Amino acid sequence: MTDFRGAHVLITGAASGLGRLMALDAVRRGARVSLLDRDAQGLTEVCAAIQAEQGDGQGFVVDLSARAALQATCAEVQNARGGVDILINNAGIVSGKTLLECSDEAIERTFQVNVLAGFWTVRAFLPGMLAAGKGHIVTVASAAGLVGTSRLVDYSASKFAAVGFDESLRMELKRLGSPVRTTVVCPFFIDTGMFEGVKTRFAWLLPILKPDYVVRRILGAIESNRSRLVMPRFVMTVPVIRVLPPFLFDAVLGFFGVNRSMDDFVGRQGH
Repeated sequence: MTDFRGAHVLITGAASGLGRLMALDAVRRGARVSLLDRDAQGLTEVCAAIQAEQGDGQGFVVDLSARAALQATCAEVQNARGGVDILINNAGIVSGKTLLECSDEAIERTFQVNVLAGFWTVRAFLPGMLAAGKGHIVTVASAAGLVGTSRLVDYSASKFAAVGFDESLRMELKRLGSPVRTTVVCPFFIDTGMFEGVKTRFAWLLPILKPDYVVRRILGAIESNRSRLVMPRFVMTVPVIRVLPPFLFDAVLGFFGVNRSMDDFVGRQGH
């Protein structure tokens, strides 16, 4: 079991949404948290909420798409706060545009934040975990990392990469005989504002998930050392559906409304 009590937890994308809620819940479970985000005001507000609960939290302002700045911030965290016991790579961005509508810069930034930032943070903190003989690395991916859909070409490709990153890292750690654990999280759309406007055809099968529920499930999965958390359970049928020929696979996704889920997407305004 992974214990939050007394653990040093680092969360990226912690100024709002899931990151903010995970920080507060981790503190309630006895952890001290270090929070990374480019939103300075949001980090200040989260840290104030943590202090109000007499918790230990510190924010570090950094653009996760900037490799050198992120690496320097990781070093700053280690110098100021010590090694990390639980690393939660939660930060993510979405454009919600078709491939031809996306700018080159937007596509690159999607991969920098959704994928490469995870490489840099793990490379920064994994050596300390290996030396300590313990640690837990969490990758918040997406159901879009298991199945692609229109208007999510860049996002889905980045989340497929995140899922592959976790799986390969898990196998690498097993080969090393290391007790460091990994967990990958693949949720359907979450009602945080990031995917404002998305819709689902069958809400009883593919509901828009509530943030509090998702956070409880994620932290519970970390505590129980689950390697994979997929929400809702219906998403776990994707590997089974994949045995179908592509035209039937596409038809199934079309029937469940997956390929039209982004039609009315507006996203988090002002971001």
